[in-house]
Amino acid sequence: MPAPHGPRRAQVAFSDSAAKQLDAITSETELHALDRALVVISVDPEAGELLPGDSTGPQLRQYVDDVERVRLVYWVTALKTVVVVAFIEV
Repeated sequence: MPAPHGPRRAQVAFSDSAAKQLDAITSETELHALDRALVVISVDPEAGELLPGDSTGPQLRQYVDDVERVRLVYWVTALKTVVVVAFIEV
């Protein structure tokens, strides 16, 4: 009998500006903290709070981890399979 699988994770992609921010991170501690935050939103894309805005663009969400001191601004695609990170702050 095959082992049961956990919940499906969303794929995470980065905007160009977030990719540049990611490239600028050199601290192993900051990378570990960011990785933990990305795991959270990949398991539960709705973990972050909705940011105020209009309905003309993607609905932005913000995930903040005060313990790890990480902030991600992202949106989720209509199929809820890809989380696109627009801003990274570690």
